[in-house]
Amino acid sequence: MLRRAGPSLRHFLLERKNSAGYSSYSGEAKMSRPVQARRLEGIDKNIWVEFVKLAATYSTVNLGQGFPDFPPPDFLKEAFVRALSGENHMLHQYTRAFGHPPLVKILAQFFGKLLGRDLDPMTNVMVTVGAYQALFCCFQAFVDDGDEVIIIEPFFDCYEPMVKMAGGMPVFVPLRPKAPKDGKLMSSADWQLDPAELASKFSERTKAIVLNSPNNPLGKVFSRGELEVIADLCVKHDVLCISDEVYEWLVYDGKEHIRIASLQGMWDRTVIIGSAGKTFSATGWKVGWTVGPNRLLQHLCTVHQNSVYHCATVAQEAVAQGFQRELKLYGKPESYFVQLPKELQQKRDWLVQSLDAVGMKPIIPEGTYFLVADISEFKSDVPDVPDSDEPYDSRFAKWMVKNKGLAAIPLSAFYCGAHKNNYNHFIRFCFAKEEATLKAANDILQKWKREKTNP
Repeated sequence: MLRRAGPSLRHFLLERKNSAGYSSYSGEAKMSRPVQARRLEGIDKNIWVEFVKLAATYSTVNLGQGFPDFPPPDFLKEAFVRALSGENHMLHQYTRAFGHPPLVKILAQFFGKLLGRDLDPMTNVMVTVGAYQALFCCFQAFVDDGDEVIIIEPFFDCYEPMVKMAGGMPVFVPLRPKAPKDGKLMSSADWQLDPAELASKFSERTKAIVLNSPNNPLGKVFSRGELEVIADLCVKHDVLCISDEVYEWLVYDGKEHIRIASLQGMWDRTVIIGSAGKTFSATGWKVGWTVGPNRLLQHLCTVHQNSVYHCATVAQEAVAQGFQRELKLYGKPESYFVQLPKELQQKRDWLVQSLDAVGMKPIIPEGTYFLVADISEFKSDVPDVPDSDEPYDSRFAKWMVKNKGLAAIPLSAFYCGAHKNNYNHFIRFCFAKEEATLKAANDILQKWKREKTNP
């Protein structure tokens, strides 16, 4: 039997560390230099981390986060199963970095039809890990230190930190509500840009504007006239447009989603961002895409190849088959893109009635998964705290989930720090839920109303 003739390697290394003046206890050898990159300063907090935790801990009904609690369509699930269990074993391996060939091909066909132009699947389309990564690629590819990026408020919350992380300066311009004169409930169409105010935000430092239509959180669908104002300013100042259109199929009441890239002078300066998660009710698949001219997309490809590089092949294959089906059925009653907005409009109307009945004044959305409601009538339940740093709607939403079991998101989370308290009496609900979920929410609201009436 062999025996060790000398000290172990571990003992030798520890002695060597000790002789150099270092402790052998790793707990005492702590780094003293700062480790956080400056580009992360001030962007560490995230509304979703906090409210997802609250919802998981307290809520009976979660109408906070924007995802359906109903399944994707059967044809999409079946496509995924075929891709996963079929004989083509290469679907379990890497595919083309900038998009699975069948997917970019059908996206080029589909969006070419919508935009009225021939698209090259290899140069005019890039697939991303959800729309979130598409946004990240845009800001990293286009924004330099000191560049200004115009963001329309309220905005999806990641726009601001992504601009800052790229070294840019966000410049905010709000949609301003105009109360309807006829006493009806307010619509998201009543929230409008002031053209003069918007024009004042453009300067020689402006690199891009971020457009989100249909808008999250309001559900506003920008009209052709509104888009033409934005387009004219982009052309006049030679500015890029990052057009977040993930809710493009979810428009209601006969409204039309107009793609700003289709307007005069805009194709060459626009990147369109889409999402299979919102298109096919499969948010966990994380398949997104960008569509645009090669002169822009080539720079997104550079960011993509040096970060994520590749997206899940099986999910891309299933989404490709979903779009192939929808292209054949385009505009027909059996199309999922026709059926889904009809179903969601019914859910929207149901939640509007539930909220209005208890005194929360809903703003009727023209599109998306969401509606915003005015909570001013409920200030007796959650009194205001003078000089509080936390916006009122944030405290209200926390109180509501803890005491009523109903989760929603404060609208102030979709504004920059300087403007949060200007719109702090609204909360956002997601109505892309099963009927049972919406009924449970209605039960909570009705019970709440009875308690207010008979304290």
